[in-house]
Amino acid sequence: MRLTHGGAVWLMVVVTLMWGTAGVVTRHLAQAHSFEITFWRSLFTMLALLVILPLWRGRAVFSQLRSGGRELWISGVCWAVMFTAFMVALTMASTASVLVTMSLGPLLTALAARIFIGHRLPARTWVAIVVAGLGIGWMYGTQLMQGGAGGSLLGTLVALCVPIAGATNWTVVQHAHAKGHDIDLVPAVLIGAVLTALFTLPFALPFQASARDLGLLAFLGVFQLAIPCVLSVLCAQVLKAPEVALLALLEVIFGIALAWIGAGEEPAASVLTGGALVIGALVFNELLALRGRRTAVADNALPGAH
Repeated sequence: MRLTHGGAVWLMVVVTLMWGTAGVVTRHLAQAHSFEITFWRSLFTMLALLVILPLWRGRAVFSQLRSGGRELWISGVCWAVMFTAFMVALTMASTASVLVTMSLGPLLTALAARIFIGHRLPARTWVAIVVAGLGIGWMYGTQLMQGGAGGSLLGTLVALCVPIAGATNWTVVQHAHAKGHDIDLVPAVLIGAVLTALFTLPFALPFQASARDLGLLAFLGVFQLAIPCVLSVLCAQVLKAPEVALLALLEVIFGIALAWIGAGEEPAASVLTGGALVIGALVFNELLALRGRRTAVADNALPGAH
């Protein structure tokens, strides 16, 4: 059964709420350390996808891992970088700093498309890039003047790897599409989870997570990553790209609010100011993109339009 547009919007809201639980859950871990957190989350994600994918796509989905080609595995590596950098960054910086830095993804993706694929960027996107850059510059600059805020600056720099890897991933996917080879991102996520677990295992030893920690990490792997990943793919089949990008920004709001309410992590004023500039720039850009697309559709629907 195909989702309606309204159903896809509400489902995407639920997806962003699930994504947004990472910060608050991580703050309640008692003994697990950074790479161990990343290892267990990725391992539980991998196990969940090994169950979900055959039920959803059939066993043929695993044959895509063999026939997907180089681009599928490059995409998997990008996912691995995102998974690792995100969780390590959360152990070094505030949830707000990490999420605001991650929200640069759409703008870095647009820049990557301009540089490597030759996509022309509209003026609104260049304006959004400049404004978002000012917001991030303010956030990073304030942390730098505070002497890194106890590792917070390094944490936000690690978080910057997430949108960079995301932009790389999208560029690879688009390049493959231009050559007539579409990449299925869900098997790529599975590859990313496997690679992350393998890479972080040596750094995760000796394991220190308590039974309670393992329960929380299982929640992150299954309900914060694996399930919303699958649901977001279903939403993307119905919603337009600007709609998905706009709704995905709710993760920043939900994530900061949950960490504030559930873990007492009050965001710094510089993060709120910089974040407001970044989110405002993104909303401005995506709303204009959505408006332009609707106008184009309306124009094409006019009698005599070609």
